[in-house]
Amino acid sequence: MTTVDSTTGPRTDPADATGLGEIERGAAPVHADDKRMINARTDVNQLLPMKYHWAWEKYLAGCANHWMPTEVAMQADIALWRTPGGLTDDERLMLTRNLGFFATAESLVANNIVLAVYRHLTNPECRQYLLRQSFEEAVHTHTFQYVCESLGLDEGALFNAYREVPSITDKDTWALRYTQALSDPDFRTGTPENDRAFLRDLIAFYVVFEGMWFYTGFAQILALGRRNKMVGIAEQYQYILRDESIHLNFGIDCINQIKIENPHLWTPEFATEIRGMLHEACELEIAYARDTMPRGMLGLTAESCEQYLRFITDRRAEQIGLAPLFGQAENPFPWMSEAMDLRKEKNFFETRVTEYRTGGSLEWD
Repeated sequence: MTTVDSTTGPRTDPADATGLGEIERGAAPVHADDKRMINARTDVNQLLPMKYHWAWEKYLAGCANHWMPTEVAMQADIALWRTPGGLTDDERLMLTRNLGFFATAESLVANNIVLAVYRHLTNPECRQYLLRQSFEEAVHTHTFQYVCESLGLDEGALFNAYREVPSITDKDTWALRYTQALSDPDFRTGTPENDRAFLRDLIAFYVVFEGMWFYTGFAQILALGRRNKMVGIAEQYQYILRDESIHLNFGIDCINQIKIENPHLWTPEFATEIRGMLHEACELEIAYARDTMPRGMLGLTAESCEQYLRFITDRRAEQIGLAPLFGQAENPFPWMSEAMDLRKEKNFFETRVTEYRTGGSLEWD
């Protein structure tokens, strides 16, 4: 239900912030200062005036980073995959299990955005970014379909790995706990308990799922690419990594902004709970690294991946205002930072095999 305040403009009941309520005729425009991340009483359909410019900048960055998997040539990967001895048995195991995790992970993230986060994040510029991120998650899922089809992999086995490989099942089951309650049609933010549930979800999916769990897989595939193996897949993973770095930073900004606007939510007890979440998530990812890479290869070992995960976990903790969990100051894979830095490498898109056409140049049937 929508009411009108002559000073602050249209105000929406925070219990129903869908933006689908009745239109109040003659209501005053929204004031930027009245916007909030959660439980907003302003009209969520009014993008302007904007309050959180960082959200809009990330939307623009995502648009500028646009790519499609079918633009990446896969001929070299196909030839190497089909060549006996082209990849070692360990490399094949790692690659298939890596793809098996990512094949459905992006869909889980997209479902969380569409069914939970978008509904409860009551700010239009943030929602604008979520629409862009949702599309990117679809592109990432498309990527794994494209890789699967190109290499002639067992589609059923690859996309069902999250049910069949225990370390993947454990991770996805852990994450789903945090979105199931929020997707309940009767769930509403507006109480400390429910607002904390929403924060947990943001941390589980942005900080853990996209900010920690994806990084072992990125390191493994980019290590292949650094040795001129499976270069097409490595190129696509590099594009995904750069998308995910924006996703992560958006999520961290959302979490920290909610903390600023709702300081009562971040109690010492809640902070301790979140530290426990990060610790548990790190251990689940270490188990996954051991499962996908039982022996060393490509300059990687399960032990170095464990060190990397502890480094990443500490960094994520600090980004949301927590003390480091492990004191892991050294990054064993410094080249991963370079992979995310557009300025340190060749033109990001110079290897594309097709070019975009504007709408005016397309032929329509």
